[in-house]
Amino acid sequence: MRGSTITGISIDGEALVERLAALASVGAIGDTDGACRLALTGEDRDGRNLVVAWMHDLGMDVSIDGIGNVVGTLAGAEPGPAVMCGSHIDTVRTGGRYDGNLGVLAGLEVVEAVQRSGIITRWPLAVGFFTGEEGSRFAPDMLGSLVYTGGLALEEALDIVGTDGAVVGEELERIGYRGSAPCPSPPPRAFVELHIEQGPILFAESIQIGVVTGVQGISWSEITVAGQSNHAGTTPMAMRRDAGLAAARVAAFVHDLAGEFGPPQVATVGRLELHPNLVNVVASDAVLTVDLRNTDEALLLEAEARLAAFLEDLAAGTGTGITTRRLARFAPVEFDPEMVARVERVAGELGLSHRRLCSGAGHDAQMFAPVCPTAMVFVPSWEGISHNPAEHTEPEHLEAGANVLLRVMLELAEVVEVRS
Repeated sequence: MRGSTITGISIDGEALVERLAALASVGAIGDTDGACRLALTGEDRDGRNLVVAWMHDLGMDVSIDGIGNVVGTLAGAEPGPAVMCGSHIDTVRTGGRYDGNLGVLAGLEVVEAVQRSGIITRWPLAVGFFTGEEGSRFAPDMLGSLVYTGGLALEEALDIVGTDGAVVGEELERIGYRGSAPCPSPPPRAFVELHIEQGPILFAESIQIGVVTGVQGISWSEITVAGQSNHAGTTPMAMRRDAGLAAARVAAFVHDLAGEFGPPQVATVGRLELHPNLVNVVASDAVLTVDLRNTDEALLLEAEARLAAFLEDLAAGTGTGITTRRLARFAPVEFDPEMVARVERVAGELGLSHRRLCSGAGHDAQMFAPVCPTAMVFVPSWEGISHNPAEHTEPEHLEAGANVLLRVMLELAEVVEVRS
């Protein structure tokens, strides 16, 4: 029954925009469009409560697992694994209103459109949001979906200590989201994630839909430099053990390394802390993070090896002690070719301009790719801006992406009946 039944159904774009605005008001950042809902904070709890209430309003069966992942399910004509969509609702400290949230709330609009149209699918439809995707408070990123799919043991995840000293398990208990559903959970029939691109390609090329072929590999490390604190005026340059200097050289090295490798290699020092952090004192300690990404696993391994060798030489040359701690490591992921082709075909059938591209950011979908057929749909980000309150996607692009999601999910779930 794919034909006219699926063609004639669409999501309510205005309702999607309204839901996005309502969720953005939870943890709102001043007068901006942004929000701050760090994982497992009070703001995250309030956002979760709002989305769970919407799921209940739609008559979905809601389950919560041991790491706090929430899945709402609409029954199909037959029992069995659901066709699932979803993403996350936690944000970075300077978050926008679309990153992650779009994939969850568009899923609710898919369910509402199905119910409004009287459609019964053979297989259940599910919408999930996963704990701690951003990794801003608790590393690694994609924490909830990693546990959901069996990539990390629940017990190990519950013991993770955050950047503020909080512990995952204790925070889940505090906000009331340590559930009883099993981890890992049985894999869904398929997983589809709608997301803003968070990059400039679709915007620059005026393309409506990104057909995502995979996600590049990610390597996060924390580097600690131990030097010696001393007077900035009386300590000769040649006699210093300057942790700040060593940290600066790391930042310059990884920047130059990315330039040497060329695209798609990228490298970022996103956090840098100096101690005692005083204008007239040579820094005794530095803690910084390095984020390396590449679509090619061999090149990513080479970049990691080059950084390790550089740090060894740097410690000897600056008289400092340098240690590293891995925060996250994910190999590049390729999505199921048939799923990618399905997204591409649906976008074309809807008359939407589209192109294939690889994701530069990590997503929950990459955790699902090893356990079930998985795909992603991108919509443009205005000027490529994301992780910023100025993050914006035009309403017509939100609606277009949600309609691609709707069509793909209905095909996968198989429409068996339309009730008037």
